[in-house]
Order: sequence, then C-alpha cells, then structure tokens
Amino acid sequence: MPDNEDTGIRATRVAAIVGPYTSGKTSLFESLLFATGGITRKGSAADRSRIGDASPEAKGREMSVEAVAATTTFLDDAWTILDCPGSIEFLQDTRHALMVADIAVVVCDPDPARAVMVAPFLKFLDDHEIPHLIFINRMEHAKASLSDILNGLQAVSERPLVMRQLPIIEGEDVTGYVDLIHERAYKYEEGKPSTLISIPAQVADDERDARQGLLENLADFDDALMEELLNDAEPAKAEVFTSLKRDIAGNLVVPVLFGEAERDHGVNRLWKALRHDAPPPAATWERRKEVTPEGIAQVFKTQHASHTGRLSWVRVWQGRLTDQTAIDGQKIGGLYALQGSEVNKVAEAGPGAIAAIGRLEDTRPGDVLSEAGRTAAEIWPGAPQALFALKLSTVKAGDDVKLSTALAKLTADDVSLAFGHDADTGELLLWGMGEVHLMVAVDRLRNAFNVEVKVEKPKVPFKETIKKGVTERGRHKRQTGGHGQFGDTLLEVKPLPRGEGFVFTDRIVGGVVPKNYIPAVEAGVRESLAKGPLGFPVVDVGVTLTDGSYHTVDSSEMAFKTAAGIGMRAALPKCEPILLEPIWEVSVAVPSEWTSKAQRALSQRRAQILGYDKRPGWKGWDVVKAQVPQMEVHDLIVELRSITMGVGTFEWAFDHLQELTGRVADKAVADAREDA
Repeated sequence: MPDNEDTGIRATRVAAIVGPYTSGKTSLFESLLFATGGITRKGSAADRSRIGDASPEAKGREMSVEAVAATTTFLDDAWTILDCPGSIEFLQDTRHALMVADIAVVVCDPDPARAVMVAPFLKFLDDHEIPHLIFINRMEHAKASLSDILNGLQAVSERPLVMRQLPIIEGEDVTGYVDLIHERAYKYEEGKPSTLISIPAQVADDERDARQGLLENLADFDDALMEELLNDAEPAKAEVFTSLKRDIAGNLVVPVLFGEAERDHGVNRLWKALRHDAPPPAATWERRKEVTPEGIAQVFKTQHASHTGRLSWVRVWQGRLTDQTAIDGQKIGGLYALQGSEVNKVAEAGPGAIAAIGRLEDTRPGDVLSEAGRTAAEIWPGAPQALFALKLSTVKAGDDVKLSTALAKLTADDVSLAFGHDADTGELLLWGMGEVHLMVAVDRLRNAFNVEVKVEKPKVPFKETIKKGVTERGRHKRQTGGHGQFGDTLLEVKPLPRGEGFVFTDRIVGGVVPKNYIPAVEAGVRESLAKGPLGFPVVDVGVTLTDGSYHTVDSSEMAFKTAAGIGMRAALPKCEPILLEPIWEVSVAVPSEWTSKAQRALSQRRAQILGYDKRPGWKGWDVVKAQVPQMEVHDLIVELRSITMGVGTFEWAFDHLQELTGRVADKAVADAREDA
C-alpha cells in the first residue's frame, strides 16, 4: 500500500464489517483478527468472550449493540476493523462507522429468502458510494443452489455482483474454492492454511462460466477489456486485477466471496481481497473532500466512559494527531487507541488511523477537527425519526436530576435516541428505534451512570371535546373576617370545529363585569379546560362571557377567576363531552412481498388504508400510507419487523383528532379516573 506522500508514514486502512443480526458478522470479525495475530484466541457469544461484544449490554444479549474497533496487521499493512451492529435498531451507529471506512464487508446468510435482510446496508453503501464486497458466510449450511443465492442478493443490490470465487462443493460439504482471476483451486484444511490443488473436474465447466461472467461484468466498465473479450483474447491477470480494483473503488461492481467464519474458511482469501482492492485512505479522503471540510480528523462516534470521561472516536484523514494537538486552540484531553473494550493511551495516531480523543465535550458525529476549530460535514447521516417510546421514572427518590444528566449524555452519544417530557401527559419519554434499542439504553443508564429506572408503556394523549352548547352561571361568594370574595359570571359554552382549539370572547356591556376582571375570567376558563369531565384536556371549545355582576369592595381578579372555573365545571358535563384520540398519518415501508401482510397488520390496528405505491429509490419496496390511531402505533415497529425479517419501517406525523366511542373509549376514561 502506498505511503502517505506528506509524511512518509504508512497509512492505516479501515474496513467496516456490516450485516444483519445472526449473519455471523462478529464471528468473521474475530476470525479476521485471529488470522493476523490481532487476538490470540477466538471468543464465542456463549461465553461472552468475543472482542466484538465489548460492552456489558452486548455481552448480556449476546449481540453487537455498538461499533467496536480493533487494529491489526496483515502482510505489513496496518488495518483497523470496525465491527458494526447488525440489528436494524442500531443502524445509525453502523452508518456513522461506514462514513469513515475505506471499504465495507457485507456479511450475509446463504439463504436467498433472507437476502432482503442486507437491503438496508447495501442501499446506504450505494447511496454514499462506499466501496464494498459481499462475504456469504456459512456456505456449508447452504440449502439453495449457488445461482439462487446470487440471484437473491442481486435482487437487493443496485450494483452488479461479480463472483470472485467459486466454492468447491463435494456432496453436502464445501471443501474449498477456485480463485476466478488466478484460476487456482484451494482446499480448506482444519486449523491450517488452505492448500493449492488442481481444479476439480466436477467444477471445471462452472469455473469457466463463472470466470467469463466476471470478465464480462468488468468489461461493461472497461473498453479495452471489452475489446479483448470480443476478439476472444485472454486478458492478462494483472489487467483483470487492475480493472476490478478500479471498479470497486468507483463502487461500480460488488465482488462476492464465500466462507465459513467459525472455521476460518475463506478468511485468508478475504484478507488478500481487502489488501488488494480496498482504496487507500488518501483516495477515500479525496472522494469525500467535496462534502467534507479540510481538517486533521473526523468524528464518527462519541462515548461516555467511566474511566476516561467523554471520548470522541475519529478517523485521521491527513497528517498526524498527537497528544499535544490543539483543537479550537485548546490541547486535547488525551489520545487513545481502541482495541475492543480496551482503551489505551498513545502519543500519536498516524494517517488513516482510528483513535479516540478525550474531553471534547461538544463534538458530534460528522464534525471535522482542525487546529482552528471544528466544522460539520455537509453530508452526514442525520438522526432518524424515533419509532418507539417508553415512559421512564426513577426507582430511587431524588434521582431525577441525575437521570436528566445521564439521558443528555446518552442521547449525545446515540443520536437515534431522544428524550423529553410529553407536553400533554407530562410523562418523561425515551424515544428510539425499537424495544431492544431502548432496553439497551436503560441498561446503560444503570451500568454507566448508576441510574436505575422503571419503564412503562406511555399514556396516549387523549383529548376531549363537547357536542352541544349550554349557558351556565358561575358564582363565587365567600365572606371572611375582612374583605370577602365575590365574582359572578354568565358563560356561554359551545363546540367549535375540529382543530380550532380554544376561543374566548366577551359581550359585556354596561360594565357589569369590569374590564380589568375579564382576563381573570379567561384565565379561570382556560384552567378548567386542562382536565374535563372525562379526565382529559378539553379542546375545540368557544366560551363567551355574556353577563355577570361584581361588588365594589369584595370583587377581585382571583374571585372572578374562581367564579369562571365554577361555571365551567358545571357547564362541561352538560355539553355531552366526548373523547378524542390522536390519529397519525403513517407511511409503512416494506419489501413488496410483504405489502399485503403490512396492510393486514394496519387494518387490525383500526387503520384507514389510504393506498400504496413504490418506495422511491428502493428496488422492490412499497410504501403503504394509512391513518392510524396513536394508541395502535406503540408497538407497530415490533410487528413490522417480525413480518419482514427485521427490515420493515415507517414514518409518522400527527394528523388530526378523531372521536372515539365504545369499549376502547370507556376503558381510556376508566384508566384516567383510576390514575387521578
């Protein structure tokens, strides 16, 4: 790999390992490190010893819940491997890591029916033109034919897939592979490097066809190669390698490799492909320059750690970062190397390296750091819309301030989390991408910030309104030892059209209610609307003060405010109050094969289906639009993922309030009275 031209320092390349949960992604991460001596033994999920499952939350769930970095060396080249979360609920952390990677390895299952699970990863990579290859893991468990596997993956990839290898299958076992460029065959050996063998006769024809397919795909982007193929000339292997490398760097084709990470099969071949095909950091930086400001390093992750404080994970784009480097005119608070759960202080990080910087309190993913300051990148994955919420309350009395501080740090580290008090119910809500996402956040509150919380399903912010109008007098008279209290109001209460809110007017003539007391009447009316006879805020109501009386000595603003409240509390039950539930407009995005299931799921949630159409920019996906009661949306994302192998999602927005009657309404009112 070329050295950095400015410093003469050999640059570190970065590969991100991505793929759906259960694809064996973290096992491949372990195997890549083990093959190069980056770790001395491979861990397992069962004994919670994998370097990729560094945090207590990952260990507890036996799954990756955040990006993990580890550095190693392959054939004298320095590499940092980023193991990214596979669950779609933690996709934002994966997106951030991919933005600083030179190349991505997309790990997937050999079952064509599960190919759709890699669609969100491939779509992001293509949208951001990030070079990538596919590693089909667990080939020894494949039940489908090779062509069916490739066709399934091609259906979810916008770029043409090119086979880099042909697996050698004997009976039900994958015993080795053929390198389609070198035209050499290798046999897997347990615990040892693969051995070179002659191409078996039973795969010779398939090998010729597969190699021809590889060359034809490359020729689509290489006129010289196309001319050679048309003239039946055999292209030089060096020429094929050059063409493939150029096409990968330009995100024009996607090589496909095979293996079995648990047994280290295909791992050394993958390393060689990465070494040969991954662009150098200088090329990655050059590609990103159009949307990334000049700087030394770019932040892609932040993390609060108990022993180091806040850490900003960065990719060094040019020059060197040292523990004496100044950012914004201030010396950084420590420079660290990352190796799984280990964070080790270092003196410098060279070009291309992944490192962590201490105590940069205001950084956010995407920020480019320089001595002059920090600048946000023009293009960076924004925070997604939250899809699932839980109500939080502290277990220990007096922990409220501590909880707010911890949540602020937690949401700064994970921009796909958000928190705040609901304006209608007053509940403290934590929002995220799904139930597992939020429960991991709850675990982090306990493990990292020592805050224990209780979680509950949030209340639905019901409202109520009235169906008919009445006129009611509100009179307040009290005699005490000194001045008494007197206020007298006549209120005309009537329903307003949906969405009008609250309107207060007065028709006072002759000064029967002095002008200086009228604002107090309005305040009393507004206060009474905070909780109506059904137990919810009252909306779409017009109130007119039509008459009243006052006492020159005993009347006051407070007396008239109290009188108005008395009148409203008497009037509202007579106005035929009715419950209103919030309705959301929801756009559900699913692969087309599950569109009908998504529609059924929505219908069972009292949704009004508005129609469906193709999802813009997504091959083979639909968007179903519907209006759904908010109370039915709480766990919608859980069901959508259940019926779509984890990839279904939706967007939402409040649309309107709608009358609710029947048993659902009766239960909501009963619950409100029970909570009162």
